[in-house]
Amino acid sequence: MEGNLYLIQDYLIFIGVFAIFFFLTVAIYLFSQNQRLKNKNFRLSEANKLIEQKLNEVQLEHIGTKLNPHLFKNILNSVQSHAYQTYMSLDKLANVLDYILYESNNKFVSPKEELNFALSLIEINKIKINPLFDFRIKSKIDKSDSVFEEKIFAPLISVDLIENAFKHTDFLAQDSFISINMELDGGIFTMRVSNKASLKNVLHKENSGFGSQSLDQRLKMIYNDFYTLHKNSKNGIFTAELTINLGEFYDKMRYS
Repeated sequence: MEGNLYLIQDYLIFIGVFAIFFFLTVAIYLFSQNQRLKNKNFRLSEANKLIEQKLNEVQLEHIGTKLNPHLFKNILNSVQSHAYQTYMSLDKLANVLDYILYESNNKFVSPKEELNFALSLIEINKIKINPLFDFRIKSKIDKSDSVFEEKIFAPLISVDLIENAFKHTDFLAQDSFISINMELDGGIFTMRVSNKASLKNVLHKENSGFGSQSLDQRLKMIYNDFYTLHKNSKNGIFTAELTINLGEFYDKMRYS
């Protein structure tokens, strides 16, 4: 009888050990499968990121191919419409064309380069208007800013706001004006453009032209959470304000 009890105890111990071994084996197998799935999901996630990045690059290149010829046409029309001022604008025109031909193909330029381009573009557009027209430009740029000469600025970002101000201003109205303010301080770039809009353009101003759409697309794809763009029309005055936190964007680029 006592021998049978020992046999039963040994059997139960064997069953217990076997159960523990079985559950450990299953647990190890499930853990390895889980790790394999995690690794597979990680690889798929990285592949998706790469595909998304390539898609964004293709979209940006596609936008650029549409934007540059449009900009060329506007610039040449400005110069041609006031031939008597062509000689004075040739230097600015050369700077703008050099920038478009050689710098705009780069993914990024420095704020210094983009701001110089913007000022030259403004000077070229100014030849369209009467010297007595109320044109206000203010540039407050901290050249000692740590990002001033870093390659973090998407080229031609300033084009749309400048071009739209000149294109849609009512130059015949007595109270007509164009105001352009550009600032770079503490790594934050701000561009604010206001103008007296033509009545026929006020209602659909925000969505007019390919330039506005391409600007919104580029800003979202490149700067994502590091920018804001606000547009509004009130009492016939259209205002667009773009803010880009270049400092935080630069830090992300360095450490990503």
